[in-house]
Amino acid sequence: MPAVLSIPVVHPPPVASTAFEASTATLAPAFGGSAALPATALGASGAPSGAGQLSAGLQTIGSPQLWGISVAVLVLLLALDFVLTRRPHEVRMREAVAWSVFYLALPLLFGVYLWMDFGSGQAVEFFTGYVVEKSLSVDNLFVFMLLLAAFAVPAALAQRVLLYGIIGALVLRAIFIALGAAVLQSGTWAFLLFGAILILTAVKIIKEALSDEEQHVDVSSMRAVRLVRRFMPVTDDYHGSRLVVHQNGRRALTPLALAIVAVFATDIVFAVDSVPAVYGVTEDPFIVFTTNAFALLGLRALYFVLLGVLAKLRHLNHGLGVILAFIGVKLVLHWAHGVWTWVPEVPTLLSLGVIIVVLAVVTLTSVHANRRDARAAASD
Repeated sequence: MPAVLSIPVVHPPPVASTAFEASTATLAPAFGGSAALPATALGASGAPSGAGQLSAGLQTIGSPQLWGISVAVLVLLLALDFVLTRRPHEVRMREAVAWSVFYLALPLLFGVYLWMDFGSGQAVEFFTGYVVEKSLSVDNLFVFMLLLAAFAVPAALAQRVLLYGIIGALVLRAIFIALGAAVLQSGTWAFLLFGAILILTAVKIIKEALSDEEQHVDVSSMRAVRLVRRFMPVTDDYHGSRLVVHQNGRRALTPLALAIVAVFATDIVFAVDSVPAVYGVTEDPFIVFTTNAFALLGLRALYFVLLGVLAKLRHLNHGLGVILAFIGVKLVLHWAHGVWTWVPEVPTLLSLGVIIVVLAVVTLTSVHANRRDARAAASD
């Protein structure tokens, strides 16, 4: 979401070709070809320094060089994670906190770089999108925790499962981001579609949260798990970090492989929610991608930091439902503004404030509820 997110009505007149458009021609097909997309307002001075277009009307700060550097750094960090998890071991709190601080510092530095090179609008879009994606990723962690428990994954192998899950999530987000850009290029009706998806998801999340039913994972009912079991036998025991072993003269999957398949399946569900949510913040595919990448990269370490806290954030889903509903309404208002210009739009800075306040409130109410229950248990 820009500093003052005002995504104007589609203006049909063609945009003149620029040298940047020629240099980024190879990127355009990945984000929907050359169809027109309404340009995000970039402030009174127009597009920031270094900004370009993936296609007519689609504003982006992602030059080929910036994309190349970002992807290279992402691959390097994932390779580093693979090296760190090559030898299974239980993650100590000091190690988890150190890596969590490192992965929290990276987006902060990146946001400062955006502010200095492209202006406050793009930096606020990035920080707002990052906060949205990070809050949704904490919910991912809670589901991962339930999956690891359901598959009885040994503590020493937990971080390897999480790493595979993060890689799967990154690949799926990249696909959904490209699809989302293509849909947005087809017209402003896409904002209405994304808004409806988020509002329906928010209603579902809040309903489940208000039901007070304990969340659990039924592994046997997961279609992906049943499909894998149909084509490949699965061993009863774990075999270290191996995914496939030879048993009784044939290849068989280990429970670790099955757990990774289950994590991938949940990644698809989360991608459907998170990508429209961040497109409610910014239309720039580069910023959408980097917010997702930075939010997901630190999940492996953050999982072990929050392991004892996740279950205590009992009102987190209430807050996520409110946030998704808010962004959904924001997208619907943006679509309506394109039809009736008198309909107001929600500024990005206000959106960032609302999101932070909601997360702070649900954290405080969760702490209060936990203390109340502890006092009640002590008095009994």
